[in-house]
This record gives sequence, structure tokens and C-alpha cells, in this order.
Amino acid sequence: MGPLLETFTRPRVPKSSTVVVSMLILCSSIVSVTLGYDGSMINGLNILPSYSNYFHLSAATTGLASAAPYIGGCLAGCCYGRVTDLIGRRAALFWAALITLAAIVLQTAAQNIAMFAAARILVGFGNGCSTLAGPTYVAETLPYNRRAWGLGILNDFFYVGGLIAAGTTYGTASISSTWAWRIPSLVQGVFSIFCIAILPFVPESPRWLIYKGRREEALTVIAQTHSNGDQANPIVLAQYGQIVDTLNYEESFGETMNLTQMINSPSARKRIILVTSCALATIIPGNQIVSYYFGTMLDNAGITNSNTQLQINIILNAFCLVCALAGTHFADRLGRRPNALASTAMLTICLYIVGVLTKEYGTSTNKSGIYATVAFIFLFMGAYSFGWTPLAYLYPPEVLNYAIRSKGMGIFTFVMNGSGLLFVFSFPFALDSMGWKAYMMNASWDVLLFLFIYFYWVETNGKTLEEIDMVIENVKHTDVPDLNDIMKGKENVELVEGET
Repeated sequence: MGPLLETFTRPRVPKSSTVVVSMLILCSSIVSVTLGYDGSMINGLNILPSYSNYFHLSAATTGLASAAPYIGGCLAGCCYGRVTDLIGRRAALFWAALITLAAIVLQTAAQNIAMFAAARILVGFGNGCSTLAGPTYVAETLPYNRRAWGLGILNDFFYVGGLIAAGTTYGTASISSTWAWRIPSLVQGVFSIFCIAILPFVPESPRWLIYKGRREEALTVIAQTHSNGDQANPIVLAQYGQIVDTLNYEESFGETMNLTQMINSPSARKRIILVTSCALATIIPGNQIVSYYFGTMLDNAGITNSNTQLQINIILNAFCLVCALAGTHFADRLGRRPNALASTAMLTICLYIVGVLTKEYGTSTNKSGIYATVAFIFLFMGAYSFGWTPLAYLYPPEVLNYAIRSKGMGIFTFVMNGSGLLFVFSFPFALDSMGWKAYMMNASWDVLLFLFIYFYWVETNGKTLEEIDMVIENVKHTDVPDLNDIMKGKENVELVEGET
């Protein structure tokens, strides 16, 4: 098995840096497609009578089936960071995709709700492993000036998966047998197959290679992603020098890759707090209510026809994809912090309005009020998608230094899935007992999130991963000039070549 796996996964990297970067982004983006597909699929299945009748769903079992992937994601967050450090970012992504594929087969073959929920826990474990390894891999391998789009698009593809799932569940809704829900489940496995097929054509993380003492390979990878393989390129030499200097510093000052390293210093604690806030911000704004219980929200708004709900779900995913791409552009041009603040402010206002409109028109036949409610649900999701969709996997790996990056992403994965588990499982009961007040409560949490970002977040735009140390620690652990200054001609390139 070992030699066979090594033969299959041996890098066969194209010569063009543009092609390599595109394949890196595509490979990891498939992770997000799988996540988006899963959320939209279960949302669509919850609308289908054939699914709910087959499993005899109650509020409790509906919540369990929807929240089960978060249980697996929590488990992945606890253990897969260590695996990613040991076997490499590329290999970790390979095994994560394989686990997800096996779990989807079990999910499709489910005979009862217990088997379905167990399979979905395993799907969540595979997805959790992927969301830990994927962003780490892309952040460490892409050129710094393509990192925002690379990591932003990684999660923007969440809505590509959502669109495919919404279209699939709509297309199978008329099937009277269990294949109405088994086909959407089976289609989910295609994305893992695509990921596995692309991995042989992309290189390993250069930072992981340098940490393992494989410096010549690392220099080759940096050249492959930056300069079409030209190892004498000044930017390649500068990036290589920054990574070597910074990893040497971390090693010389005893920054080991273990859990205690995450709390050993004020800067490490700040990094973990920033990552944790981002994990919570992907869940608590209220988007999980829409992602998993959109049908219930539309019921509350007065739209009860299942076909109409499925059509609206397709339109919503397309709208969110456009907003997410716009937000990625904004994060790349103006920065991560302004993007987070603008998104959080807009979604908070929209969610308050959704609560008010649901209170006034949720049980009425007033079409204007019903349409206004749906419109503000769209605006809320658009505001969320503009900021938190690209930032979810962009900001955490940026603020983490190498020594704690994979394990910090494990913390991110655990917190994101743990809070998601709480929200997705509990919100059916909250909506049943509180109705419109649940939206008002959620919007109030978002006000606190806005204040935290405003006073605590740091800006990472336009810097390499090593240069971000200056923002968090007020010191850069390398004498190599900033790459942005070299590209603009502000620094002497010959000096960079000599130093590295």
C-alpha cells in the first residue's frame, strides 16, 4: 500500500506557475464545495417529504441528522493537526478526501436514522480534516499576493456546492422512492474524487519541507509557484530566505509544534484568540439558521410550498456566490478587518429587520410583508457572504505562525464545529418556542462580535506569513526585506540574493 500510494501521489507539477497556483486553489476549493453541498443538501432534504417520511423525523432527529457532521468535525479538530504536521499538508488532504468518500457511501446506503446519523458524523470528520489541512496547505504554498484570492475563493466555492446540491435536490424531488434523497447524497462523493485526482499535480508546502530539512525541494516549490521554476528569481530567493530565517528563529527559541506552544507567550495567545473569534464568527451571526433550516424560516415567513422553497434555495445560493466573490475582491484590495466590520454591521441590521418582519407578517397572508421578509433573508445572507465566507479560511492561517499553524487550525475546526453543533441542534427548539425572538437574540450577539473585531483584530493584507509577525509581535524574525518593497523596487535585490 505504501509504495502504491507514493507512486500515485508523487508530484508531477506543471511548469507554469499560473497553472500550479490554479490547481492548488481548485484542489483545496473542492473541500469547500463538499461543505457547501452538504449544508444545502440537508436543507433540501429537510424540505422533501420522501426523506422525512422514510426516517420518521421529529424535531430531535432532524436536529441530529443536520448537526451530526459537526460532531465529526470536532473530533477532527482534536487530532488531525498532529497528522498534518507529521505526514505533510498534501498527504493530509489526500487522506481526508478518502475518509469523506467512504463516509458518503455509507450515508447513501443508510437504512435507518441511526445509520444515517453515524455516516454523517464520519462525513463531518472527513470534512473537518479537509478544512484543517486545506487552508493550511494553500496559505503556506501560494504566493503572498495571491493568498487572499486563493483562500477567499476556497470558501466562496461553498456556494458552488450549495448551488449543485440545491439543483440536485430540486431535480430529484419528484422521485417517489428513496432515491429522491439517496441520489443527492451519492453526488456528494464526486468532489472528493476530483480532489484526489488533482493532488498528484500540485507540490507540497515549502514551509513544511523546510521544517523537515528538505530545503532544496522547498526552493523548487517556491520557484514553481512564483516564477515558472526560475530558482534565481529575486522574489523566490527573498521568500525562501524569509521562511528559513523565521523557522530557524522559532526553532532556536524553543517554539516546538505542541499544544502548550499555543499558550506559552502573549503573542501565541493573541493568535489563538483571533482564530477562535473567526471560528465563532462563521457560526454565530445566524447563517446556520438559513443554511440548515431555510425551509422553517420560509414557513415562518408564510411560504410553505416545498417546490417554491427549493426554487428560492437555488436563487439564494447563486446570490450568495456573487456576494462572496465581491467580498473576496474587497478583502484583497482594502483588507481583512474593514471587510469583517462592514459585513458584520450589515448582517446585524438585516437580521434585526428579519425578526421584526417575521413577527408582523409570519402568520399573515400579506404578500408584501412575506416578500419583504424573504428579501431581507437574502440581504442578510448576502452581507454574511460578503465578509465571513472569504474570511473564514483566509484570516486564521494568516495570523498563526508555523509552529502552531496546523494545531491552531485544529482549534479553529473544533470551535467552529462545536459551536455549529450547538446552534444547528438547538435552533429547531428555539424557533419552535421563541419564533421571531430567536432572530432578535442572535442579532444582539452580532453587535458584540462587531465590537470585538473593531478593538482587537489586526490587519494582515499585503504581507507574507512571516511578515505578519511584525503586526502581532512588533518584530520580524528575518533581515530579508518585505517582498512588497522588493516588487516595487524599494529594496536592493542584490542584497537579498546575497543574504539568502
